Amino acid sequence: MPADLLITGATVLDGTGAPGYTADVVVDAGRIAAIGAERPAARRTIDAAGLALSPGFIDMHAHSDLQILATPDHTAKVSQGVTLEVLGQDGLSFAPIDDPTRAAIRRQIAGWNGEPADFDFSWSTVAGYLDRLDQGIACNAAYLVPQGTLRMMVVGTENRPATPAELAQMKVLLADALREGAVGMSSGLTYTPGMFADTAELVELCRVVAQYGGYYAPHQRSYGRGALDAYGEMVEVARQAGCALHLTHAVMNFAPNVGRGADLIAMIDKALADGLDVSTDTYPYLPGATTLAATLPSWTAEGGPDAQLARLQDPATRARIAHEMEQVGSDGCHGCVIEWETIEIGGVRNPALAGVVGRTVAAIAGETGKPASDVFFDLLIADDLGTSILQHVGHEENVRTIMRHPSHTGGSDAILVGGKPHPRSWGTFPRYLGRYVRELGVLELADCVHHLTGRAARRLGLTDRGLVRAGYHADLVLFDPATIHDTATFENPRQQAVGIPYVLVNGTPVIDDGHRTDDLPGRAIRRTDG
Repeated sequence: MPADLLITGATVLDGTGAPGYTADVVVDAGRIAAIGAERPAARRTIDAAGLALSPGFIDMHAHSDLQILATPDHTAKVSQGVTLEVLGQDGLSFAPIDDPTRAAIRRQIAGWNGEPADFDFSWSTVAGYLDRLDQGIACNAAYLVPQGTLRMMVVGTENRPATPAELAQMKVLLADALREGAVGMSSGLTYTPGMFADTAELVELCRVVAQYGGYYAPHQRSYGRGALDAYGEMVEVARQAGCALHLTHAVMNFAPNVGRGADLIAMIDKALADGLDVSTDTYPYLPGATTLAATLPSWTAEGGPDAQLARLQDPATRARIAHEMEQVGSDGCHGCVIEWETIEIGGVRNPALAGVVGRTVAAIAGETGKPASDVFFDLLIADDLGTSILQHVGHEENVRTIMRHPSHTGGSDAILVGGKPHPRSWGTFPRYLGRYVRELGVLELADCVHHLTGRAARRLGLTDRGLVRAGYHADLVLFDPATIHDTATFENPRQQAVGIPYVLVNGTPVIDDGHRTDDLPGRAIRRTDG
């Protein structure tokens, strides 16, 4: 019987960081059947001379939880070579969940996931969500248990410690989810209600994660003025719990952190030297992205969205919030005084507000003659807290310093919805290989591929994905090292990358000669899978 596919003459970058070598690769029945052997008969042959063949890229921080199902072509991700993404990030997602919590979460993170029309939310468990993914997705997907969702189900949105009984209940839910295939737990410690958990509560939950061999992926309490203290808290949680730690979107942003990327690296090196299992992911851009409501002081979020909106409509409370944000520096802006010119509207929930997309709060204030804080409050109210933003607060030196570290992997942190989403949604992985490898020489090509593939697979505990190796699943990317680059921009973010003609997921082309096919060969990757 002929093999499914023969790839000839490619430079194989196997995902280990080893130098590339030229070889033919045989793909059959969804796996890599042979490398460098005598050429067999095949139903199809791709002449890959001049191209690099690497494992598929693993997006360690994705926000495609609904969009991977609602828009199954998923071109934004697969066109940049992503063959596996990790969902359930930042402590807020859709499994496990009950009906009241689902309604609240849908509203709270509409800016991340949109509100897909007539969407079937028929699952309630992690097992049910993973089964739903198995019905047909473009690329593979793993899932983290969202700590904030657990807390909302059990404690609600109150700012208080969990009682012993509540903590016990959250631990049971977490253990069930890990047994059902989740790869670990995430937190969003600047988002309601995950932010209300203290260190001791996080340690207790992470002990459960450690028991099941998962890892903890926190969005920590600050990436600004208190960033190093916040990173230190996460390291201490991992130390006390005996849990592997993955520092998601590991950035040092805002003015207080200029040139301090090396301080974070020193902390990570110390933790590694002490025997902790620590890894990171980053995106190769300076601006971040979140919801507009996330910049509010955390105390405004207690009681949930309706209580928060009521506070935003009270004149005295508005004045208090404005003072805290503009004069003191609120925790919602990571302890830094907000700079309205850095807050760019990326997307809105209310179509009537489409005209503000792509404009900064400062620019809107200048055009309307209103104080920037009033523009901010009024937009949040009119959009039912559903506004997404880009926040221009990053520093290039820190980005380069952190991405060089051997703990580093790639994560897009991509929000796929909105009028002008962050270009990382379409460009993260080709940008690493084009700008930071070929143009700037920050990373060597084989080493960068290792960051984006084999190293990430190791964090996920995968034993037959993430490398170009016989017997492994054929999640593969063929790209041109001389031309690969991102074309997505802040002005025009939904643009397909150049230089990636072929992407295979489980042996099936999803990008073929540069074009998206109709196939949906992806599946859920459960913690016990290879």
